[in-house]
Amino acid sequence: MTLKIRKYSWQLAPASIKAIRQQVFIDEQGVPPELEWDDTDEVSDHFVAVLPDNTPVAVARLVPSITDIGRIGRMAVVKEHRGKGYGEQLLRHLMAEGAEQFSELWLSAQQYAVPFYEKLGFHVCSTPYDDAGIPHLDMRCLAATQIIESGREQAPTIAGRDDATWHFAQENDFTDLLDTIAGQANQRLWLYDRLLDHDLYDRERLRDIFSAMARRHRVCEIRLLVHDDKPLVQRRHQIVQLMRRLPSKIELRLVNDDYPAEDAPFLIGDRETIAWRHGFDTLEGWARFSDSGRVKLQAEAFQRMWDTARPSLELRELPL
Repeated sequence: MTLKIRKYSWQLAPASIKAIRQQVFIDEQGVPPELEWDDTDEVSDHFVAVLPDNTPVAVARLVPSITDIGRIGRMAVVKEHRGKGYGEQLLRHLMAEGAEQFSELWLSAQQYAVPFYEKLGFHVCSTPYDDAGIPHLDMRCLAATQIIESGREQAPTIAGRDDATWHFAQENDFTDLLDTIAGQANQRLWLYDRLLDHDLYDRERLRDIFSAMARRHRVCEIRLLVHDDKPLVQRRHQIVQLMRRLPSKIELRLVNDDYPAEDAPFLIGDRETIAWRHGFDTLEGWARFSDSGRVKLQAEAFQRMWDTARPSLELRELPL
C-alpha cells in the first residue's frame, strides 16, 4: 500500500507525531522523556506517513546542519503496522528529500535495525555505543542521489552484498561512489592514479574517511600509488598532510617507470569493492561493491607496481 507522506515544522506538527514517538520510544523502549524531547525538534523538518484513510502509521525527522550533512532521526512505525514496508517507504522519501539539500545523510541506528538501513544503502561508520540504554551505531549514505535515481533495492552500495555495476561519468557521482567504497573498508584501501588530483582527492570528506579508518582499525593499510608527486608541493594537500601525521597507516609511493604499469586508475577496498575509471584523463568508469574476482586481479597488479615503486622525494621536502 502506498503511503502519503506529509512534512511539517515542529510548530505546526499534528499531535500524531508526538503520539507515535511517545508510544514507540518512551512507552515501548523505555527512553526517558527528557531524552526523547529535545531542542533539535524546533529546527527539524518532521514527516508523518499516513494511509489512504489518513491513519498515521510512521514518523521521522530530518535535521539540518551547518555542514553539508543531513541527519535522519526519530524514525518510528506504529507497532500494529510494522512489517508492511511502511518504514522503507518513509525512509526512501527522506533520502530523496535529503539528497536535494545535503551531500551526505547520517543516522543513529539501534543495533538490531542496522540490516533495515543497509537495505536502503546506509553503511555502518562507527563502533557500537549506548544511547538511552540502547546499543546504537552511526550509519551514513554518501550516494543517496545515485541510489534514489537507480531505483535499486536489496542493499545498494553495501560492500559484499550489492553485486550491481554502478556507472559514473561526472565528478560528483565518482566521488560519492569512491567515498562510499572507502567508507566501508576496514583493513585495506589501495589507490592508484597518475596523481592525487586536487578536485578528486583533496577533499575534507575523503580525508576524514581515511583518518577514521586509520584510527579505528588497529591493523589497516592505506596505500597511495601515483606517477607524479610534484603537484603535491603546490599546496597543502589534505591527504598528504594526514599521511604525514599517520605514517604507519598511510604510505605513498611513486611508480617505477622502468616496469610495466596499469593504464587506468582504480581504488580497491578490502577484498570486495572497487572503483575503476577508464583512463587517467576521464571521469567515466564504474564501481562494484561485491566483486572479489576483479578485486583480486587488480590487487595483484597493484602489488606488482608497489613492490617496484620508490618513495617520494618531494614529500620529504614538503613542510608540515
